Amino acid sequence: MYWTAGVLVLAVAWWFFRRPPVKAAPKRPIPAPRSSAPTPRAAPPAPAAAPAARAPALPPAEPLPGELAGFHWLREQDIDPARRDALLSAFRGIPRPPRSMQKLLSPDFVAKAGSAELSELVMGEPLIAAKVLSTVNSPMYGLRTPVTNIGHAVTFLGMNTVRSICLQYMLAEAFKPKLAEAQRCFDAIWHASAIASELCVRVGKALNLPDVGNLSTQVVLSFVGQLAAASLIPATRLEQWHHQDRLQRARTEQELLGLNASEIGSLLMKSWELPESLIDEVCGVGRQLVTPLMVTDRARAPRFALGYLCARLGERFALGELDSLDGYDPALDIAADTHHLRASLAHPALARLDQALSAPELQAALDQMLGRVTTTA
Repeated sequence: MYWTAGVLVLAVAWWFFRRPPVKAAPKRPIPAPRSSAPTPRAAPPAPAAAPAARAPALPPAEPLPGELAGFHWLREQDIDPARRDALLSAFRGIPRPPRSMQKLLSPDFVAKAGSAELSELVMGEPLIAAKVLSTVNSPMYGLRTPVTNIGHAVTFLGMNTVRSICLQYMLAEAFKPKLAEAQRCFDAIWHASAIASELCVRVGKALNLPDVGNLSTQVVLSFVGQLAAASLIPATRLEQWHHQDRLQRARTEQELLGLNASEIGSLLMKSWELPESLIDEVCGVGRQLVTPLMVTDRARAPRFALGYLCARLGERFALGELDSLDGYDPALDIAADTHHLRASLAHPALARLDQALSAPELQAALDQMLGRVTTTA
């Protein structure tokens, strides 16, 4: 009996140690208490940012000519107050233009006035109206049918051209030289401004630049400083000064007067109480001489470049240094006073400049303005 019980105990012990181990059931995580708020959805991935538009590549910089590198452009704040006051005092001898000029140049008038408003403004100045009609009927414009009133002038030539002619004669009332040498110089400046303005209108339209009428006005006003300088430079230096290029003239003007013609024009127009924004645009045209493209407002760069180019071409035509645009390429005009201009002309808005300058219609208009054609077809 005892033996039987011992055998039974041994058998149970043997079974206990030989049985496979029982794996413990994995513990379940305790669920978090439910919230009444809805489960937020994962935000969708943010769309990839669009690549930024690249600015047009700038042309490789050309070495700065020595005469341009050695020139320091002076502004009003750079000169001694006494010299500035002396210039302002000299301006008192220049008659103030008529009040109608301020209206002609006001932004609202430029933006909104039609041919009727322009005609009314001009006819309010009988002397100016007479001079405008005289100019319109001159060989310069080669009209076959005589123009007898301002309304017809606007119809034949367009508002931009008539407005520029008005502006030129309003300024002429302020600058009346007494010496014959000075008169020849003034006549050449007037002629240059007329050619430059017409070039600006025609080329600007061919390039589809915005607000060409305003730009042509700014080109005419860019000659105000030259007229003022011609009034102040000693007669013995006047002829030499007038036949210098723009860089040489600016150097001479600063030597004799303290400021160059562009800055003198700015100072004079401020004394006339013309709009500050207009004066800033006019100065931008003149400062193209010394302003690199990389520091020029990219939106205004093509306007400044075209205005400066037209002003320079107007001078060269008026002085007989150029008689045609046939074969003329501004990119090959490597004078020091066109150094920064050449870079600015690479702006995409001026990509078709060569075609615009070589258009037969433009050359025909130049022939008329230079008196080589007497009638239109």
